[in-house]
Amino acid sequence: MNTIIAVAIGGAMGSVLRHGVNHAAARWIGIGFPWGTFAVNVVGCFLMGIVATVFAQRAGLPPEWRALLATGFLGGLTTFSAFSLDLAQLLSQGLVARAAVYLAATLLLAMLGFYLGAGVTKLVLS
Repeated sequence: MNTIIAVAIGGAMGSVLRHGVNHAAARWIGIGFPWGTFAVNVVGCFLMGIVATVFAQRAGLPPEWRALLATGFLGGLTTFSAFSLDLAQLLSQGLVARAAVYLAATLLLAMLGFYLGAGVTKLVLS
């Protein structure tokens, strides 16, 4: 499989899933907080920890699979630009405390998610 095609396929799948999560979160939880973007970024970082660890510990895996999963799917699923827009909108609405919680929680839980995904994967692969 061509690497560019792998990225395109993964990106399409991740973007469509993000779109679905955003709509579902808005419908089920409401729009007072960007729960959809928060969820995809935290879960995406957890999954990136898994993918990065698998490719670091398993030589010989096709580079197209990394392109499909990491660059494509997880790149399409997660979104720094929507995170930035959500944060700016909260601030423009004067919701400074909510924006601060969103900023801190996203950064903290995304990194914890990454390290948790990597740690669990190392245990499973060893």
